Amino acid sequence: MEENLNYLDEVFSLEEPDLRTYSPLTLAYIGDGIYELMIRTILVKQGNKQVNKLHREAASMVKAHAQSSMMEVLEPVLTEEELAVYKRGRNAKSFTVAKNASVMDYRRATGFEAVMGYLYLSRQNKRMIDLIRIGLDSIKDQRNDNHNR
Repeated sequence: MEENLNYLDEVFSLEEPDLRTYSPLTLAYIGDGIYELMIRTILVKQGNKQVNKLHREAASMVKAHAQSSMMEVLEPVLTEEELAVYKRGRNAKSFTVAKNASVMDYRRATGFEAVMGYLYLSRQNKRMIDLIRIGLDSIKDQRNDNHNR
């Protein structure tokens, strides 16, 4: 992926951004897109399925409540820098309102997306994927616990 980003930079004459100056909502904007792409990639590579099934599975993993739940597990393993980005994203004043999420879930999800955007733009793709893995495993464990009750 990094090779592709280098090529993107080259073709469009893009410079490395100073991410410390970026709005947390800008980081969340790109983070939302890259996280969704990661989830879709995982699902598609797990096997050929009907598109409506893929959509339902993806939606369950990218909704604010799922991202908020992931943050419960991820927050203790974030680096100091990642935690600072998360808190900036979580505390950012957004002009949009979540359709089917509590304000707390929406804010925590925005923080999660800001971290994803930060890691993507700073080319820390391995770290981003590792955090996604930890988060998805936690969601799967929660679902299994709820299913066994």
